[in-house]
Amino acid sequence: MITHADLHTHTKASDGTCDPAENVRLAKEAGLAAVAITDHDTVAGVPAARKAAEELGIEVIPGIEVSSVGRGQDIHVLGYFVPYEDEAFQERLVSLRETRHERNQLLIARLQELGIPITLENVYRRKQGTDKNIGRPHIAEELIELGVVASIDEAFAKYLGKEGAAYVNPPRITPQQAITLIKDAGGAAVLAHPGLYDADDLVEELIAFGLDGIEVNHPDNDPDQRARYTAWANEHGLVITGGSDFHGWRGEEPFHAMLGTHTAPMEAVEKLREIAVGRKAQK
Repeated sequence: MITHADLHTHTKASDGTCDPAENVRLAKEAGLAAVAITDHDTVAGVPAARKAAEELGIEVIPGIEVSSVGRGQDIHVLGYFVPYEDEAFQERLVSLRETRHERNQLLIARLQELGIPITLENVYRRKQGTDKNIGRPHIAEELIELGVVASIDEAFAKYLGKEGAAYVNPPRITPQQAITLIKDAGGAAVLAHPGLYDADDLVEELIAFGLDGIEVNHPDNDPDQRARYTAWANEHGLVITGGSDFHGWRGEEPFHAMLGTHTAPMEAVEKLREIAVGRKAQK
């Protein structure tokens, strides 16, 4: 019996390298029952994924990864069973993507100040289509092509990550506002990769604020963190989720991890579904 789902994957709709249909195909090949499409600040990849899923007999969970800033760093909140066809919800996401574009401009300017011959035009040329939802991995790819760094990891460590020389963070919504945005839309709100933040007091604060779940099984959470977050989730009645954070391939390597390698049981999916259904019924 197929019993698991990858609840964190990205497509070309944001900073992944695969078409939405490819994510669905990979999920089917991995033997999953379901896959969530959770692009950054957009639901544009969901319709194509759901269409592909009809042919392959696998469930696509409409999701999103909302960008926010807390304690001076990026904090991401995953939303599940969001109303991806709702125009009001889509309109709310526009301002989030505009902030992303502003950050890209600031990052490029900072890199230029450091003497790196990078331009916004060349970075944005990497992505086709009208919804140019560009992220830091696209900038990292340009740095590799320019010969400034040898890998995505080096680009983030030296320049783009929170300890990097070019790191910037314009004003964004708070994690609490991200949680509220998802819940107000009728979705279930889950904190993404909490182990990356090095701020467990903030994780506890967001649990108290009203998270529905926490992403325990993620490639960037170490064993101690997984044990701690599992205990907190059980203590507070949160849904324990998991996902690969698959962004496609950077060179020959999957980034962050291969789709299907980090998952959650379908029981977790059903809990998230129940939360979202209940929330929509109250609207």
